[in-house]
Amino acid sequence: MKKSLTLIRLCRLWFAFSMLGLSLPLGASPYQIGDITIPRKGADSPAFMPHAVFPHWKHRTRFKCFVCHDKIFKMKLGADNINMDAVRSGKFCGVCHNGKVAFAIGFDTCERCHYAPRKSP
Repeated sequence: MKKSLTLIRLCRLWFAFSMLGLSLPLGASPYQIGDITIPRKGADSPAFMPHAVFPHWKHRTRFKCFVCHDKIFKMKLGADNINMDAVRSGKFCGVCHNGKVAFAIGFDTCERCHYAPRKSP
């Protein structure tokens, strides 16, 4: 059952890419295609903390594009000044990651977003 759902999702992704005139790299999983690394900026960014990795595909399977774009996030990477102060105050990721819609942002959940990106197989 799980394999057939993945195949259906891949077909939908291929169709969406083809409608936009883009091609899906052969052998790439939707999880790799959808992961967006949000670089840490500023002098106050601790060196030990990796960049945040946003699993776009995982979110896209639950929500339509208009839920986040352009009300919460602009459609261009780097166009929003995403930082932890803003997220904790309920902006950007914090709109949903508040403990009610999705897991709350806190020191015990850092690794759910801040991890080294997965490598291609």
